[in-house]
Amino acid sequence: MSEIMMSPAVSVVVPAKNEKGNLPDLVRDIQNAFDGHAEAIEIIIVDDGSDDGSLEVLQALQTEMDNLRLLSHAQSGGQSAAVHSGTRAARGRIVCTLDGDGQNPPLELPNLVAPLLAADAPADLGLVAGQRVNRQDTLSKKWASKAANAIRSFILKDKTRDTGCGLKAFKREAFLDLPYFDHMHRYLPALFSMNGYSVAHVDVTHRERGAGRSNYSNFQRALVGLVDLFGVAWLIRRRKKARATELGAATKGQN
Repeated sequence: MSEIMMSPAVSVVVPAKNEKGNLPDLVRDIQNAFDGHAEAIEIIIVDDGSDDGSLEVLQALQTEMDNLRLLSHAQSGGQSAAVHSGTRAARGRIVCTLDGDGQNPPLELPNLVAPLLAADAPADLGLVAGQRVNRQDTLSKKWASKAANAIRSFILKDKTRDTGCGLKAFKREAFLDLPYFDHMHRYLPALFSMNGYSVAHVDVTHRERGAGRSNYSNFQRALVGLVDLFGVAWLIRRRKKARATELGAATKGQN
C-alpha cells in the first residue's frame, strides 16, 4: 500500500444499516466525487448491525477499491455510534460524513472539505455543516424536521437551520474531543461551538431515497430529540471554557 494511502488527507465515513440496495452506487459516487484525487481519500463504511446482506455486497466492492475500508457493529448502536467508530478509525486529518441511504449527493463532499483545507482557513474552524435545500422527502418528514430545527435553534442558539443533514466535514481531533453520547450527531454545531470552534455552513442538494426505507419514524426522532435537546442545553450551560497557555523556557522565572 502506498504512503499516501497510509495517510489520506480526507476520510469519508458512512454509517449504514440495511442499505444493500444503495451502497454500491453510493460508494462509487463518493470515489467519482474526488475524481483526480481519489488516491488522497479513504472511504469507511460502518455497517451498523445490518441483516440484509450489506456486508457481503461491501466485501465484493473491496476487491475493486483499494481505499474502501469496512467496519462492522455486531449489534446496531445507532448513527452516532457508527460515526464515532468510523472517525476513531479514520486516518485522515479531515473527516466527511454522509448518510448511507443515498439521499446526500457525494458530489457535495469537495465543497464541504474546501473551507477546512483552504490556505487561509481560520485556525478555529472545526466544522463545515451541510444545509439541505429542495429536500426530497415526504411533507410529514419535512414538517417534522422544520419544527424540530426551529425548537433546537431557539434553545441552543446554534445558528444552524438544518442539523439533521448528514453531509458534514470536520477536523478529526476536534470531533474526538467532543463529549460522546447517543444521537450527538444531531447537535454537532452546538457541540463544536461549545468547545471553542467556529462553524461554517454550506448549502447542499438532496435527492430521493433510491431503495429501502428509513430506520426511524418521525415519532421516534421527536421523542429522543426532545430528551437530548435539554441534555445538550444543560451540558452547554455547565461547560466551563478555559484555555491553557503553555509557557516556554523564556517565560519561566519572569514576574
